[in-house]
Amino acid sequence: MIRKISLIICALFIANYAIGQKSTLQKQGTATQLLVDKEPFLILGGELGNSSASCTEDIERIFPKLERMGLNTVLVPIYWDLTEPTENDFDFTLTQKILDQARTNNLKVIFLWFGTWKNSMSCYAPLWFKEDYKKYPRAHTKEGKPLEIASVFSENVYQADSKAFTKWMNYVAEADKDLGTVIMIQIENEIGMLENARDYSKEANVAFQAQVPSPLMSYLQKNKKKLHPVMLQKWEANGCKQKGTWQEIFGDDIYTDEIFMAWQYANYVERLAQTARGIYGVPLFVNAAMNSRNRQPGEYPSAGPLAHLIDVWQCGAPTIDFLAPDIYDTGFADWCTKYDLPSNPLFIPETRLCDNNGVRAFYVFGEHDAIGISPFSIEDGSDSSENSLVRGYDKLKELAPLISEMQGKGRMNGLLFDQQQKERVIMKDNMQITARHFFTLPWDPRATDGSSWPEGGGILIELSPYEYIVAGNGIVIEFATRDEADASRRNQLGEDGFAETGSMSNDTKSNTLVWKGKSRIGLGPVNEISVTPEGKLEYIRRLNGDQTHQGRHVRIPVGQYSILHVNLYEYK
Repeated sequence: MIRKISLIICALFIANYAIGQKSTLQKQGTATQLLVDKEPFLILGGELGNSSASCTEDIERIFPKLERMGLNTVLVPIYWDLTEPTENDFDFTLTQKILDQARTNNLKVIFLWFGTWKNSMSCYAPLWFKEDYKKYPRAHTKEGKPLEIASVFSENVYQADSKAFTKWMNYVAEADKDLGTVIMIQIENEIGMLENARDYSKEANVAFQAQVPSPLMSYLQKNKKKLHPVMLQKWEANGCKQKGTWQEIFGDDIYTDEIFMAWQYANYVERLAQTARGIYGVPLFVNAAMNSRNRQPGEYPSAGPLAHLIDVWQCGAPTIDFLAPDIYDTGFADWCTKYDLPSNPLFIPETRLCDNNGVRAFYVFGEHDAIGISPFSIEDGSDSSENSLVRGYDKLKELAPLISEMQGKGRMNGLLFDQQQKERVIMKDNMQITARHFFTLPWDPRATDGSSWPEGGGILIELSPYEYIVAGNGIVIEFATRDEADASRRNQLGEDGFAETGSMSNDTKSNTLVWKGKSRIGLGPVNEISVTPEGKLEYIRRLNGDQTHQGRHVRIPVGQYSILHVNLYEYK
């Protein structure tokens, strides 16, 4: 009877936490949106540096700055070694300080659990855990060298991590149930094996020689037509066997080692995720260090939640809501595409803090219906009102109602240009939209003085077939019918709108082209606007003449952030 009463009380506590939890995910068309207090929420975030939340004084100093920078969300590590410095002795002082400062400074919080693994290593595990390596064993290289990486094959490792994580989750649920400051939780950080693609400890070797678990084999068979191309190729290359060891199913190479390890990591994370979901039902995710620069598994953190391993992770950790990329390498747009998948919404928890963050934020919301973006070591950025990220976030806050309304409906495009990728053509019904970097215009001296171009980027929102929102920084856009685009010859025009240099001969007949277009698109009113919190467009000023190149295009110069309301018309 006493046990039954205890279970009822426990269930009531869990139900109470679930009521208090105020964030969830929902589908809208092809997009997955984050809802906070039942309203769509775009994460304009920043992640703190690894050690920037390890004392209360730093938290009190940093959080007011983050509000001045225009963030609405801060991603903050929670350190196992400071949460349980002595075994079974828990300290939640830092967690409470983070919650208090976030609420004081109008910020939401995404907690990052730095538990057993952080960037592959077990550097945030407490000393009492690391010293007792017999009870909490390490992963080993092929040569038998022990690593500063706790073994995923040890139940003792999991139980120690899980105990601390569960205690901390219960504290968060109780402390946050009435206010809902915490909107997501990341479990571990950049999981993966280093030096080798897999663990070669005795326990790992035994597991590697065993049969591939039936849940993974069933998943592959059921989802064969939807598998990631890399996974499908690995399976098909070995005959699509339905039973066998890891090498019999996937072949004898380091990528099979990686698949094997990914399954182990995913199962470990799934157990933590189930615990979290049962205590406080906020969305959960895992982040990945990229397999970039032609590195092989083990040179990058092998077996982490990478795009080519998404099938293993989604099968092994179904309670995790999505896999998130940490993007530091070049090719930002390409990395985004790898993670914007039908079964995986795009959220970027880490990206290099740089002058391009503002335009990249516009791009990910417009092109990928992203949940959000978060430059790393955000406290090192400037809170000046002239800072590019501050200005970009300010305009995105205005646009948030429109972006949220349009997500998943196929009516937005993101734009991102640099010195190599200067132009993009977008086709919409009978219209061709040509978007380019602002420096492709001939009259800005910064375009040709030999300096590197800053990225230009923005968002294009179709309100109706002849009505668009154009917003961002460093872009120029032309509108034309398909017929017009096919028939026209682009002339190099100077700032005055006339030919840059003389090139026509006196024989005008030889320079005559037969017009084959049926109609043309013209610019109607182009207004710079603001957007109210309700999504209403409010007039600031009319742009015409020199500001639209006499009706030829709309543009936002490099260094400016603007929102333009563009009206078009068709004529013959």
